[in-house]
Amino acid sequence: MKKHSFMALILLLFFLEIAVLASFMCADASLPQDTVAVNEVLKRLEGNWPGLDKTPVYNGLDYVVLDETGRVLCRTAQGLSESVSAATAHRDTILDIRQGEKTVGKLIVYNRADAVYERRKRTLALAVVVIMLLQATAVGGYSAYIRKNVLQPFYKLKDFARRVAGGNLDIPLEMDRQNIFGPFTESFDLMRSELKRARLAEAQANAAKKELVAELSHDIKTPVASIKAASEVGLALADSPRLRDNYTQIIRKADQINTLVTNLFTATLEELEQLSVILTDMESGELSQMLENADYLHRSAIPAVTAIPPCLLCADRLRLQQVFDNIYANSYKYAGTDIALAIAREGSRLIIAMEDFGGGVSPQELPFLKEKFRRGSNAETVEGAGLGLYISDYFMRKMGGKLSLENGVGGLKVSVEVPLSSF
Repeated sequence: MKKHSFMALILLLFFLEIAVLASFMCADASLPQDTVAVNEVLKRLEGNWPGLDKTPVYNGLDYVVLDETGRVLCRTAQGLSESVSAATAHRDTILDIRQGEKTVGKLIVYNRADAVYERRKRTLALAVVVIMLLQATAVGGYSAYIRKNVLQPFYKLKDFARRVAGGNLDIPLEMDRQNIFGPFTESFDLMRSELKRARLAEAQANAAKKELVAELSHDIKTPVASIKAASEVGLALADSPRLRDNYTQIIRKADQINTLVTNLFTATLEELEQLSVILTDMESGELSQMLENADYLHRSAIPAVTAIPPCLLCADRLRLQQVFDNIYANSYKYAGTDIALAIAREGSRLIIAMEDFGGGVSPQELPFLKEKFRRGSNAETVEGAGLGLYISDYFMRKMGGKLSLENGVGGLKVSVEVPLSSF
C-alpha cells in the first residue's frame, strides 16, 4: 500500500512539473494592450488638450505624451519610452493625438509584456523548485522507509544465516512480522526452530550412541577378557605344541577384538575435529557488535567501541561469535538474570568476563561443565544437549585462548581469554 502511495505521489509531482512547464511554454510572450482602456486615455487626453499638467493616470496604464516636435509633455512613470523610435523598438502602442483634423502630439502606451514575462519566469522557477523539493522529500522519506523495512531486515538475515551456518540455533530471528518481509522472515525462523529440533534429536541420538557403545564395549570386553584369561591358563598348562599354538591364536584374536572395540568407542569422540577454526586479525572494537548480537535479550550493558581497550586480536570471527552466543544462551536458559560484563587487557590477552546472578553451580559439578554431554543439576527441566560449553572450550583452545568457569559473587562467571595478534 505504501509503495503504491509513493508511486502515485511521484507521478502526481511529475505531471505537475510537466503542466507548469507546458503552461509557461504555451503562454503568449506578447501582452496585448487593452484597446478600450487605451482609447479611453486617448479621448481624455484629446478632451483636456493642452492642459496635460493635471492629467491623471487613466485605467492604470503607463504612458508618455509627446507634442508634434517630439518634446515630452507628461509621463506617468520614469523609465518609459520617450521617443517614437524607442517606443517602436520596445513594441509600445503609439497613437496620434488629434485636434480636429490636425495631429498635435503622440500618445505612447508602455508595453508591459517584458515585465509580465519576467514575473512568469520567476513564478515558474519558484514552482519548479517547490515541486523538486517535494520530490526530494518524498524520495528521501521512501529511501528511509526502504532502508528500515527492506535493507535492515536483509542485514539481519545475513547475520542470522551466518549464525545458522556456524551451528548456533538458539538465538531467534527478531523481525517485525507486520512488515512486507514478515512471512519470509518468519519462515526463516521456523527453519531455525526445525533445525534446532533436528540438532537436539541428533544430539540425543549421539548421546544414546555413546551410551550404547559404552555398554557394548563393556558387554563385549568382559567375555573377551574371560576368554583371554582362560586361554592364558590353558597355554600355561598345555603339554603339546599344537595346543599351545591354538591357545596363542585365541589370545591374539581376543586382543584384536579388544582393540577394535576400543577404536569404536574412541571414534565417537573425534567428531568435533571436523569444525574448522581459521585465525585472522581483528580489531578489539568489533567485540561490541559481537556481544550485542549475542545478547539479543539485552540482559547486559554492552560497552561502546571506545570503551574497549584498543588492541589487535588473533581469532576466528565466526567461531568467537559462536562462543559468545553459547555463553549468553546458557545464561538465558539456566539463570534468566541480568549479566554483568567486563572487558580488560591482561598481558598478552584480552579477557571478556560474563557473570549472571543465578546462584552458580555446585563446586563438584563445575569442573565437568566443559565436557561433552555434561550438564549441571539445574538443567534437568531445560532442553539442551550439553554441547555449548564443550564446543566453546574447543574453539577457544584452537584459537590459542582459554575458556574459564568459576562461581562469582552472584552466579556463574565465564571468562573468555582472546590472544593478541602481536604475541
